Amino acid sequence: MSRQSARTYRDLKVWKRGMGLVERVYRLTRSFPKSEKFGLSSQLRQAAVSVPSNIAEGWGRNATGAFVRFLRIAHGSLAEVETQLTIARWLGYVEERVHKELLEKLTTERKMVLSFIRSLEQRSS
Repeated sequence: MSRQSARTYRDLKVWKRGMGLVERVYRLTRSFPKSEKFGLSSQLRQAAVSVPSNIAEGWGRNATGAFVRFLRIAHGSLAEVETQLTIARWLGYVEERVHKELLEKLTTERKMVLSFIRSLEQRSS
């Protein structure tokens, strides 16, 4: 769905998938050790929340250049989530199956964000 066909950021598939990622990360981090409450759990949650938040904020700027800038921030946050999930896996907080599933979701979301960026850049040039 393009910016022109969406009435609000909540109509964007990329935002909806980002929200799904937040839900999944919050459920996952509930099982992390209590000692990680203000460490890895908090960082992972913040990075995940950053994805749909930056998509929404970019949309709200109502300017293509700003929207692209915030989509790039969301893309960076996806890399941050991936790194933190991998750390959690290495520490034994996340099962291999769950880690693989989440990495696949992150890859799909990254591709969607990059595709959206390219689409916006092509339209604005």
